[in-house]
Amino acid sequence: MVSLRIYCDQFDFSHLEKTFRGEFEADVSLSAEIIFTDEEGIRKLNAEFRNKDSVTDVLSFPSLDGIRGVKIKKADFPYDIGDDKRLFIGSVVICTKRAEEQAQEYGHSYDRELNYLAVHGLCHLLGYDHEAEEDKREMREKEERILGKMGITR
Repeated sequence: MVSLRIYCDQFDFSHLEKTFRGEFEADVSLSAEIIFTDEEGIRKLNAEFRNKDSVTDVLSFPSLDGIRGVKIKKADFPYDIGDDKRLFIGSVVICTKRAEEQAQEYGHSYDRELNYLAVHGLCHLLGYDHEAEEDKREMREKEERILGKMGITR
């Protein structure tokens, strides 16, 4: 069975791995990493990679191009298969301080905010974006569907 494995040493995202089943088509299992950082860490990454010298909540660093909405084929990415026999799709970096602040601001739990930011970041790794209005709508629908499977609604 094709699956998504999330590597994170600070939070258990195994429930999210199960929730992403059926959200992508592939002939190889995937992997991604989620890293937590502080405000200074994410500010530096945002400045270096996006030329925005400011704190943000989540950054995504996809390792593959052209995988949005298409079957992900092992043969197309033979050099991206890890020792775990999974195709690495990238990294998500979450600022814990911003997640705490946003949880308070939106009136929900820190756990819910972390899950939302993880889902958002993983959708980016799968090629989804929210720059154009149509793309934003498609990405938001995917996020809401995944969160709904987890029992997390707005």
